[in-house]
Amino acid sequence: MTGDTPFSWRRALVTGGAGFLGSHLCERLLDSNVEVDCADNLACGRRENVAHLEDRPGFRYVHCDVSGPDCPRELPGPYDLVLHFACPASPADYLRLPLETLDVGSLGTRNALAVAERDGARFLLASTSEVYGDPLVHPQHEGYWGNVNPVGPRSVYDESKRFAEALVTAHAGTRGTDAGIVRLFNTYGPRMRAHDGRAVPTFISQALAGEPLTVTGDGSQTRSLCYVDDTVDGILRVAESRSVRPVNIGGSDEITVAELARRVVALAGSRSPIAFVDRPVDDPGRRRPDTTLARQLLGWSPQIPWEEGLKQTIAYFAALPPRALRPGGDSAPRQT
Repeated sequence: MTGDTPFSWRRALVTGGAGFLGSHLCERLLDSNVEVDCADNLACGRRENVAHLEDRPGFRYVHCDVSGPDCPRELPGPYDLVLHFACPASPADYLRLPLETLDVGSLGTRNALAVAERDGARFLLASTSEVYGDPLVHPQHEGYWGNVNPVGPRSVYDESKRFAEALVTAHAGTRGTDAGIVRLFNTYGPRMRAHDGRAVPTFISQALAGEPLTVTGDGSQTRSLCYVDDTVDGILRVAESRSVRPVNIGGSDEITVAELARRVVALAGSRSPIAFVDRPVDDPGRRRPDTTLARQLLGWSPQIPWEEGLKQTIAYFAALPPRALRPGGDSAPRQT
């Protein structure tokens, strides 16, 4: 699938479209001649993520709280595709906005499903590897139910996504909604915020600023990275497939967090040391997707090597003003 491959959709709605991943989805759809409504309340997203799209034919930004009761009326459509990607996805955001995170997984998902049902659109929920919690099965396959703490500090995000998955499944079963679920693993790339609590942007911003890279615990916990272009490709393949069952999309490059820090230091040409700090509560020890279903069903696998992806991401952060690399300098504007 390439950027100029035509899709069957004429008009799409992307909730959370001004966020990191949402903005890349908006861009890919526009490049494929699909009109896009980008709905976002900017609680975590940034208008500048889609500023380069706003003069393009077929693009419309809608300031909308997808959890609000007026959401379906503010998004009149009609749409052929609804991608529900609105949610505080980084620790810095969902710990700051716990109730809003739960709302967008429940009320927001219900509203987005109502829009899709109204228009007879294909619906796709952005879920997460966090539904597996701190997994006891490795790698994690779609049939694994997870090991999640429902009252821990990360629970607002984990349980929001688990509830959203249940809601989508019930909607598809009782209403016949054409709905699917994509479970996303560690995605990275340009337009991430420097200090959002995720490892890649945090390490890059620290390396470029010449600060110590703060590795939590002993750094032996693992992550599996997938560059944003590959993730977007996988998402749209799931959307086109009309699969109802959840599908994992993520990278096969499983590395320790300490090794990731060393890679970033080397590629950034930095002299930053590595500093070990306390590990957060409920931080998963191992994370790697079993993507057998994605390969067999969709013919999808990541194509961009980690070195190329990290180089592109480092180049993006290196071009930012120095203040954006400082803690607090990249904060998303809050809605007033």
